[in-house]
Amino acid sequence: MLISDAELRARVAELGRDIARDYEHDNPVLVGVLKGALVFMADLIREIPIEVTMDFMALSSYGAGSRSSGVVKLAADLSMPIEDRHVILIEDIIDTGRTVSYLKRNLETRHPKSVRLCALLDKIERREVDVEIDYLGFTIPNVFVVGYGLDHAGLYRNLPHIAVLEVD
Repeated sequence: MLISDAELRARVAELGRDIARDYEHDNPVLVGVLKGALVFMADLIREIPIEVTMDFMALSSYGAGSRSSGVVKLAADLSMPIEDRHVILIEDIIDTGRTVSYLKRNLETRHPKSVRLCALLDKIERREVDVEIDYLGFTIPNVFVVGYGLDHAGLYRNLPHIAVLEVD
């Protein structure tokens, strides 16, 4: 186990308070990146005591492997316009930075007021593209993790904690 259920709950509550403080009068759009960020986002929105709107996008750069392919694919787009709205991207993990960089550029073409990033995990040792994380849960070492929405080949998303998975 790398991060316990209790540690996750405490940090998600802090992130929710920080977002509420920064967007008290703005009704931001939280954009969750499926499927990995679903559990994190579900817990996070319950910790944000202001009005928020939510939507989802699906991107992929992993397939069934444990390493990013380097090719980002848009699998599902937003269901609503974000023009003149404050947008907060909700990501499970920032690894190379390629996926979130692509996503931020994509969203910025839609003319939002702002695009900020909230990530549960940051694996900075693997960074290839500069990424500014506005709200960060935890920095982790360069290990493959599962649980709390993160998977390996579709498994382990339902673990209530973050665990290291030994993969070949």
